[in-house]
Amino acid sequence: MIRKRRKVKKQRGSRTCGYGSHKKHRGAGSRGGRGMAGGHKHKWIHIVKYKPDHFGKYGFTRHPSLVKEPRTINVGEIDELVQKNRDRFKVEDGKIVVDVTELKYEKVLGKGKISCPMIIKALEFSEKAREKIEAAGGEAVEL
Repeated sequence: MIRKRRKVKKQRGSRTCGYGSHKKHRGAGSRGGRGMAGGHKHKWIHIVKYKPDHFGKYGFTRHPSLVKEPRTINVGEIDELVQKNRDRFKVEDGKIVVDVTELKYEKVLGKGKISCPMIIKALEFSEKAREKIEAAGGEAVEL
């Protein structure tokens, strides 16, 4: 089937590009304002249909001074510290003792690997961290 190339109709030089009067396709007025303007007035149907939760309060946000995020350290980072500074840590029963609270950390997380058995003391442990410490032949001691 023979097809003739279609002429591209981009209306170059026509000023209004098919929108009639030059007033009809200009500015925010043709949209009824910018963005969410008119959400309580002429765009109310749009709000009700597509964004029903836009207006009104929901839930509660605690004050930032009351929210305490524990300082965390990963099991892999502890292992690196021990490998670099072996002489800084005590040894009990062939296991290196690491008190994480002395390093100003509160919780131990489970990212990384442990290369030797350790007794790690902390205020909190994640499940993964506890599993990895015990799998390496160490102990997780909660203070």
